Amino acid sequence: MTVVDDTWHLLVMSLPTSSATARMRIWRALKASGCVALRDGAYLLPSGGEREQALRALADECIGEGGNAWLMAVVPQSGDEAAAYRRLFDRSADYAGLRKSWKSAQRSLSSLAPAELARLRRRLQRELDVVRSVDFFPGDATVEAEAAWLEFAKRVDTLLAPDEPHATRGRLPRLDAADYQGRVWATRRRLWIDRVASAWLIRRLIDPGARFRWLARPADCPKRALGFDFDGAAFSHVGELVTFETLMASFGLGDDPGLRRLAALVHALDIGGEPVAEARGLEAVMAGARERIDDDDLLLAEMSTVLDSLYAHFSSEAQRGAQRRSKGLP
Repeated sequence: MTVVDDTWHLLVMSLPTSSATARMRIWRALKASGCVALRDGAYLLPSGGEREQALRALADECIGEGGNAWLMAVVPQSGDEAAAYRRLFDRSADYAGLRKSWKSAQRSLSSLAPAELARLRRRLQRELDVVRSVDFFPGDATVEAEAAWLEFAKRVDTLLAPDEPHATRGRLPRLDAADYQGRVWATRRRLWIDRVASAWLIRRLIDPGARFRWLARPADCPKRALGFDFDGAAFSHVGELVTFETLMASFGLGDDPGLRRLAALVHALDIGGEPVAEARGLEAVMAGARERIDDDDLLLAEMSTVLDSLYAHFSSEAQRGAQRRSKGLP
């Protein structure tokens, strides 16, 4: 029998029958951690430092309530046994339930007031995050759910921001950044992913002296300003490109591998498509920043630091990848 180098945590515990409150509290904590109950009193989790600490804390709590608890390391004895353990943590049914609730919610979206829409989005986002937090072995169901969520969230965001631009068709002329220095650039206020990333790109690589106007309505755009990310703007969605990608293409920045990675991230969050690993994190940071900051100049300043860091990370990764390839390494 082949031993598999794959350790799991097994918590075996029992509580006095009189400890009903402690039993419920510990059971809820076990459920929240993503444990699978092999039988009454026996709970399995994949290995991991934080997971081990959480189980150890629950074991200590059980003993403190007058019960017994043993935390053990379990190693599957074959590849088939390890695969069987992983199947216990299949979250396909959880994701299917979430997708069913999103489909049901879509029927009433257009009848909800903006505040109700925002509350609904936050509640469904929390439900998704709960499943994500215990999805230890992501698979096809994970990818499909992420794509479905992006589509659902996009519809909600469209209802919350009806001025979101529609894609146009046509060729993008190549522009010289030297002709676009010290300009006023304007976009819709209450920045979101594509707008904040586009403003960052403008100031970072196109027009370092750019000044920005945040518009209550696209119709308020000054005649001399360069509008972006709204219908009729100088730079907006074109074909399959979001505004960030349109700016990249227009000013010849498409060969920058760090920017291409960032563009894929912005694209996924703005209009959906191929899931990007970092999307959930950037979306959470952006949403949190919007909750705290009402001033769009301050919001841009804060998110520019985040985007600077992502750009540096993506650029370094691309450089290391190029070096490995030049040496014939995988």
